Amino acid sequence: MSHHETLVILDFGSQVTQLIARRVRELGVYAQILPCTASIEAIRALAPRAIVLSGGPSSIYEDGAPRPDPAVFEMGIPMLGICYGMYVLVEALGGTVEPAAEREYGRAELTVLSATGPCTPFEVGRPEVVWMSHGDKVTALPPGFVKVASSEHCEYAAVVDPARRVWGVQFHPEVSHTERGIEVLAAFLDMAQFSRDWSMRSFVEEAVAAIRARVGDRGKVICGLSGGVDSSVAALLVERAIGDRLHCIFVDNGLLRKDERAQVERMFEGRLHNPLRVVDAGDRFLEALAGVTDPEEKRKRIGATFIDVFDAEAAAIGGADFLVQGTLYPDVIESVSYKGPSATIKTHHNVGGLPERMRMAVVEPLRELFKDEVRRVGLALGLPEAMVYRHPFPGPGLAVRILGEVTKARCDVLREADAVVTSEIRRAGLDRRLWQAFAVLLPVRTVGVMGDGRTYEHAVAVRAVESTDAMTADWAHLPYEVLDRIARRIIGEVRGVNRVVYDISSKPPATIEWE
Repeated sequence: MSHHETLVILDFGSQVTQLIARRVRELGVYAQILPCTASIEAIRALAPRAIVLSGGPSSIYEDGAPRPDPAVFEMGIPMLGICYGMYVLVEALGGTVEPAAEREYGRAELTVLSATGPCTPFEVGRPEVVWMSHGDKVTALPPGFVKVASSEHCEYAAVVDPARRVWGVQFHPEVSHTERGIEVLAAFLDMAQFSRDWSMRSFVEEAVAAIRARVGDRGKVICGLSGGVDSSVAALLVERAIGDRLHCIFVDNGLLRKDERAQVERMFEGRLHNPLRVVDAGDRFLEALAGVTDPEEKRKRIGATFIDVFDAEAAAIGGADFLVQGTLYPDVIESVSYKGPSATIKTHHNVGGLPERMRMAVVEPLRELFKDEVRRVGLALGLPEAMVYRHPFPGPGLAVRILGEVTKARCDVLREADAVVTSEIRRAGLDRRLWQAFAVLLPVRTVGVMGDGRTYEHAVAVRAVESTDAMTADWAHLPYEVLDRIARRIIGEVRGVNRVVYDISSKPPATIEWE
């Protein structure tokens, strides 16, 4: 991908660093994230046209606060500092940063003083809604910098050094809560004179070439194909690269949605060079999960069992050197400190949950993409919209939607409840509006009255969210009549459930899945 004009993003640990790359790629520019500790040689090797310094959780004046190689500031290319990245710029170039008396978090109004630099898209005197998240502030600007915007609690909300083509913003233009943030990023790209030569179609071409280079021209590859868009797109990319050396395996782990196995078999009939291999391994997974209630342990046991199954299937086809997975960046950023000092939220079975004893190397062609980008790749590969826009389903399946121990009986209850949610969402025409909608089985029983008799049965939570990338999500304001139908049908049709509740938590602070 080195022949594309490149924007380098130095990651200082923000949970939304990848959103910067996503927004920039939406604008037609290839962005690559490097850890803030990257050497100047590694940065120069990418020949960046511009650099963005991300936000992060540190305070620049603390001992051990992350800083880039000082030579970065001598490259003479445009730079944009966001929040902590602005502090890095200011300190390195001769300004000062101190703790703020009043922390700003969430919505704020920007007062535009000059329609230049970061405020080029704005009008002087017109308030702009931005999203803040900081406990520090710039108290003195470096030589050559001028203030172009402020907010109620932040004097230097946007600054520019026009001679050096360096911008700094206290707010986060990459998040959707900053109403015109994409215009700020676009203005920066224009100032840096990017030609915008990046697209998902070009990603397909380069991903295929990268897969060929990694896999080589011999040996076999297996793909854990779930039928979701991630694994489906990953499989088609790999098959386009190596043809019939790819063998796709669908594992029925006993943790699937209702009728999912049959749907996947129909979906891929005649679509692949080699027939889809279906493995019935439900008993093995449920045995591995027996007595386990901790969500991290569930994910790790599921990951280990998947690898055992894949190893056995690889042996059955005469051996395989690589395992393909549809890992996406939201999986990665929530599992490991991947690039820069970001915090771990939870382990995903296909990231941090894989055992070290695994004999196959992993191929993850979608590891740097968000879900909406993967969907565009799927359409570019010719997948039907019905497949591309299926709601995401976690790799560990119903195990992370069953709080407490996972048993066949509890899976059966949740399967039926989830099928009601899915059908009613589709009936209401809401499936394309929502990112996900599903049911969760709670580890409690509640008292109820059915048929004039006392019941003491399961409670089910319904979760529906709206999102574009899964990094942030808002709970969906479903119509009352839809919630009413869902609740009445679950209680009336699913034996063992007498109460339904609706989850109105957004991400953050909650995650989309309950575990």
